Amino acid sequence: MRFDPPNPFNIADYFLDDRIREGLGERIALRTRDGTVTYAALQARANQFANALEAAGVRPEERVLVGLPDVPDFPAALFGALKMGAVGVMVNCYLGASRIRELYAYTRATAAIIHSDHAPTFVEAARGSRNPPRLFVLGTPDDDALVDNSSLHYVNFTSHSDDPAIWLFSGGTTGRPKGVIQSHASFANTTECYAKGVLRYAPDDITLSVPKLYFGYATGSNLFFPLAAGASAVLFPERCTADELFAQIARHRPTILVNVPTMVNHMVAHPDADAQDLSSLRLSTSAGEPLPTTLHRRWDDTFGVELLDGLGTAEMWHIFISNRPGEVRPGTLGRAVPGFEVVLCDDDGNEVDPGEVGRMRVRGRSLAHGYWQHPEATRHAFAGEWYISGDMMTWDQDGYFSYQGRDDDLLKVSGKWFSPQEAEECLLQHARVKEAAVVGIETDEGLTVPVAFVVLAVRDDSGDAASDRIAGHEADLHAHAAARLESHKRPRAIHILADLPRTHLGKVDRGALKRAACASDRQAASPAGARVPGSSA
Repeated sequence: MRFDPPNPFNIADYFLDDRIREGLGERIALRTRDGTVTYAALQARANQFANALEAAGVRPEERVLVGLPDVPDFPAALFGALKMGAVGVMVNCYLGASRIRELYAYTRATAAIIHSDHAPTFVEAARGSRNPPRLFVLGTPDDDALVDNSSLHYVNFTSHSDDPAIWLFSGGTTGRPKGVIQSHASFANTTECYAKGVLRYAPDDITLSVPKLYFGYATGSNLFFPLAAGASAVLFPERCTADELFAQIARHRPTILVNVPTMVNHMVAHPDADAQDLSSLRLSTSAGEPLPTTLHRRWDDTFGVELLDGLGTAEMWHIFISNRPGEVRPGTLGRAVPGFEVVLCDDDGNEVDPGEVGRMRVRGRSLAHGYWQHPEATRHAFAGEWYISGDMMTWDQDGYFSYQGRDDDLLKVSGKWFSPQEAEECLLQHARVKEAAVVGIETDEGLTVPVAFVVLAVRDDSGDAASDRIAGHEADLHAHAAARLESHKRPRAIHILADLPRTHLGKVDRGALKRAACASDRQAASPAGARVPGSSA
């Protein structure tokens, strides 16, 4: 399977305007707490944004930041930028001023579309910027009038299928996220191969997403994919909690839930999980971080909704390895999506045999152009048609892939390699453990040892005896691991935290954990464990 786009080709046509030409203008495209938005209304609003950007002097190929919460104006602004040939850069509207200032400088954006609720931070960032973007602040009289009074009609820019369309950002689990330049063709290709070919999005589907739209996983699964099928997407700006998610499911009765392992954990651990009605869902997806087998089976036992784990990267835009409906194997990522080729290689580039750990290489027509202003990283990661990732995996004779961690996550302890996921899975099997992450640190003697960080299912950190209780939990977990893991796989230290630190995309920040583990070792931390940025432990 492959998608060969025509030229010119603009994904604003492919995802939105084509639905109007198909006569679907009055179908519901977006569902919110306040009502619905039809395809025709979304197109008209996107045209207003395109006209407003053009009137403000934004030109094709220039970057436009979209820093909005998940409200209908987010997709309208993004499509507006795409319609007039600009490059969309989606950012988390809750970032701090210093990070936004860095994004202004890095992207050299000409314009930024934001909401008045978040304007003070973006304005503060602009004050310290050399060439700040022109801010469109929705919710203020002048900018509302500029957009609202713009024409409802627009003739889309004749983009080439290979033109940059959207910048995504790498996960940033080991360093500062890099801008990944993706073309118009990439977004359509994965839609055809994965959304239509594997998940089979249909006009009667209603999607609901845990991650917000600025995250490429959600941009696809909860915006582009449903629109390509004439279906509808649920948007809500509130922070996603298990309670909020259950309320959204009850209100909108979605058919596809776009999930991540962290929220899977929160949902199954919710005290009222057994009382929730998820019968409207035909499937849920999981991506963004590893999904432990134990957690997958808890989901199956609690909700009985098929959960499809998969893997995607910003460099290939979206999912290219996935379990299929009716063919799920818990503990695996599934098989390569038709249209993509995935191989596992050793350090010399030779393909490994089934059962052996190898570094992933993938090719397909969703390959990015590279990283903005990172030529060395681009040369290292992109080799002709192939993207060479740092993801380490095994595969079996049936073509199912199993994730083993990043190349810099695998640990060599006592001369033996192992994946931290083995220790994490063991700890998750303990009844008291809600989340677990294992990292490797180097001792003063130059040896690598595993260190674990866990979040308990029930917090027990108040009162004068809190330290004693936590120490008791740690001792219990050490005994649990010792009874189930080979000696080199057992964590040398176990720290109990209130929460695990996370990156801007919600993934566990293993770099922060490694720094915390090293600091704890140097400072001889108390039994309560290491202090981690973002943790209240």
